[in-house]
Amino acid sequence: MLDIKLIRENKKEVEKGIQAKGFKANLDLILELDEKNRKLEQEIEKLNVERKKAAQEKNIERGKEIKIKLAKLEKDQKVVQSKLNELMFKLPNLPLPEVPVGKDETENVVLREVGEKPQFDFPVKDYVALGERLGWIDTERAGKAVGSRFGYILRDAVDLEFALVRFAFDILKKEGFIPIVPPVFLKPEAMRGMGYLDHGEEEVYHLEKDDLYLIGTSEQAIGAMHINEILDIKKLPMRYAGFSSCFRREAGSYGKDTKGILRVHQFDKVEMFSFVRPEDAKKEHELLLSMEEKFMQALGLPYHVLQICTGDLGVQAANKYDIEVWLPGQNQYRETHSTSNDTDFQSRRLNVKFKNENTGKNELVYTLNGTAFAIGRMIIAIMENYQQKDGTIKIPPALEGCIK
Repeated sequence: MLDIKLIRENKKEVEKGIQAKGFKANLDLILELDEKNRKLEQEIEKLNVERKKAAQEKNIERGKEIKIKLAKLEKDQKVVQSKLNELMFKLPNLPLPEVPVGKDETENVVLREVGEKPQFDFPVKDYVALGERLGWIDTERAGKAVGSRFGYILRDAVDLEFALVRFAFDILKKEGFIPIVPPVFLKPEAMRGMGYLDHGEEEVYHLEKDDLYLIGTSEQAIGAMHINEILDIKKLPMRYAGFSSCFRREAGSYGKDTKGILRVHQFDKVEMFSFVRPEDAKKEHELLLSMEEKFMQALGLPYHVLQICTGDLGVQAANKYDIEVWLPGQNQYRETHSTSNDTDFQSRRLNVKFKNENTGKNELVYTLNGTAFAIGRMIIAIMENYQQKDGTIKIPPALEGCIK
């Protein structure tokens, strides 16, 4: 959620940022409702003072009059506040100045390419063919059991999954990340607080009977972990490394990647999440990106880094980087990692603060997130880049110690 003061004082800049992201918003209506809300609050405050005075003077009739007026004003104020909140929650976060302006993913900027693409002296196969031959991936039986965009992971691919998880946690713990296995369900207020319901609700699984949402990333559950808390400044930055299954409806991806496990409804992921002071957010974002690159380089996988343009940032992010791995079986780069600086967009909605030692005031923390490993996609990347002539898959040397 944006700060209403920012809209009051910098309406044109806010409008510009929203438009750069490809969203629309009626800021005039928001400011009109804000003005009404503030006037009603002032009137309510004034009447409360008068009611207190009437009580002290034992003026019963005046007290009754004020009580009736207060009830009406409070009802009116509640309606206005509700309308204002509804519009405010639909506003996206604003892009930071350093974000390149662009309309969609075609205008993202390649910052660097790292690693050499593997050369093969035999016909290269994609992971679908390799997975079927090795018996590592079975989407046909998953289709019979549950439907499309699901898969069974079997045999050595399972060892590879847990080797990746172990490898990620071993490195992240050394960097001060707290390991966590979060719940995979969230209450509506928590999911909305993280910014995933007012836009893109069609991507989220909802259990109507229990009124709970399935997480699409452990970022959602970790971010909501400290709702309505004041964090100890001495513990900032507070870093978590979460492992969970993730669930996505993939509502907008009809016809895309229909074979295999690249784009599925359920997958496992190790996610990084940080709570930081505002002045440390840029440095923390660089750290998260460096960790992602460290993982890719350790596994010897060729990749490039993208800076995401304004039109592809989504709702929460103020700045975002993606990493895409080279897949020789598909002869293209595909996304494996993403890291976002969400500034105070989520913490304002969730009311997560810290006490500023200099001012003594409670201030909003900034939140950031980044992928350590989206397990399915990393298995795909290893299969295609480490395939051998005889159809087997070589295990990256960095993971050998994690596989028994």
